[in-house]
Amino acid sequence: MNRNFAGAMALATQLLLVPQVGAQQVNDRNGVRHVLLVSIDGMHALDYENCVKGGFCPNLAALGQTGVNYTRTSSARPSDSFPGLMAIVTGGTPRTVGAFYDVAYDRVLAPPTHDTGNGVAGGVCTPGVPNGTTTEYEEGVEIDQSALNGGGPYSLIDGGIKSIDPLRLPRDPFNGCKPVYPWNFIRTNTIYGVIHEAGGYTAWSDKHAVYAAVSGPSRNASNVDDYYSPEVNSNVIALPGVTTANGNSCAAIRDNNGGAWTDSFLNIQCYDQLKANAVVNWINGKTHLGDKKAPVPTILGMNFQSVSVGQKLIEGGVKGGYTDAEGNPTPHLQNEIVFVDAAIGQMVTALKQQHLLDSTLIIITAKHGQSPVDTNRFFPIPGHSGLNGSSPATLLASYLPFSESPLNPTGIGPTEDDISQIWLNNSSDTLAAVAVLEANAATAGIGQIFYGASLETLFNKPGLPPNGDPRVPDIIVQPNVGVVYTGSKKKQAEHGGFAQDDTNVMILVSKPDFRAKTVTSFVETTQVAPTILQALGLDPGELDAVQKEGTPVLPGLGLK
Repeated sequence: MNRNFAGAMALATQLLLVPQVGAQQVNDRNGVRHVLLVSIDGMHALDYENCVKGGFCPNLAALGQTGVNYTRTSSARPSDSFPGLMAIVTGGTPRTVGAFYDVAYDRVLAPPTHDTGNGVAGGVCTPGVPNGTTTEYEEGVEIDQSALNGGGPYSLIDGGIKSIDPLRLPRDPFNGCKPVYPWNFIRTNTIYGVIHEAGGYTAWSDKHAVYAAVSGPSRNASNVDDYYSPEVNSNVIALPGVTTANGNSCAAIRDNNGGAWTDSFLNIQCYDQLKANAVVNWINGKTHLGDKKAPVPTILGMNFQSVSVGQKLIEGGVKGGYTDAEGNPTPHLQNEIVFVDAAIGQMVTALKQQHLLDSTLIIITAKHGQSPVDTNRFFPIPGHSGLNGSSPATLLASYLPFSESPLNPTGIGPTEDDISQIWLNNSSDTLAAVAVLEANAATAGIGQIFYGASLETLFNKPGLPPNGDPRVPDIIVQPNVGVVYTGSKKKQAEHGGFAQDDTNVMILVSKPDFRAKTVTSFVETTQVAPTILQALGLDPGELDAVQKEGTPVLPGLGLK
């Protein structure tokens, strides 16, 4: 397997473990032959509790009647989609896996050959020496990010890894300046790699082509036998023949607002339904579009975007999100949860029809939450008026690499949402930069500053190999609850940070022969990965991150 990535030459002995290619095979010692893994992005433990009590998610409630519900679950920190997904499929944190954000920075990698669609500038790759660049692993590396199929050689509603433009990927100066594909950017193997090596058939659907990173180190994401990735940030199109699980036709565009799928409470449901249909097709023994026969996957699943959009979006002055600090949803957010619940119901129905429900472990979780739940706490910086303070990156602009600096007029911008991750031009400037932040803490809405020892309790030491990790920020700023570093008038919440609302997500593990149980001890989404392997009769220790970090399986399931 190709494991080249930034700094591999110097970091290999410190940060990488060689994947175990064992002779073991998937078995049903736990009565589990298939695992359905679903991420409802943004879905807090609180949202699950409120929707069950409120009676508007009957399918999730039914799964809870034969499920174990974990109320004190933490997602990855940072709580971005990329580290969040990697936590679920690797069993590891960014310390081991090396994924800090969709858009982050690496002190060793070189810029792409061509500019990305979102503004990471192309540049020169000098072989054999650390270069340094912002790394983008989202829609901007696709051939055409405005197209649902990402510009790849697919039908209009298809999408996959052929949509990735290798000339827009960061390059590895220690591997002939070759592009670093997302599955090789990851430093550890994944459940997809272990299950594939054990003879299992694998499938996943997600929002960007680059999230084929679930494969883990491989050639052309080969550990995922069927990957489907319609682009979520593309232009909305009509979807003839597609009807949402709650009965709405997508044959005509439901909301002609001129934006992307994520800009509409209604259109996002049509987008998510494409992926839900793929899951049903897999359950029915077909490929993701349903046009060919295929084995029923051993591991299959998808992520939903609808709840995340319902939490964040302000559309034409109409707000989603919550009505109070108790987490009661607005009508728009509740409608998103109702839709997702109905789509999950379609999957359960398909499992029943194919006589697979009894042998399928269903895991519902989330890559991340969303903050703040209490929209009265929402405080945008620099603010909708532009007069409401400065973000940490703005305060430290002169200290930052140009590709990360807000002074770059055409760049992708700094790594800030309801967190600020700061990579400095020179790590020796850390104390000076922290002093600037401390002096402007009120203006920047700063709650806590992580650097030095406080940062290294969470991650590796930042810096260049062999003494540091080139991907770890020099400084991470966790703002006060409710602060989001944005000037956008289209959002009222974000994720990425370490706050309770960012990280306290649901985990529900269900199987017809389970008894309903609530576990209130602290668990993490990293525990999903080893739990899946153990359920399938495989060794959780086959995961690099489980070995490195000692990640346990989820408690209370009685798996052998």
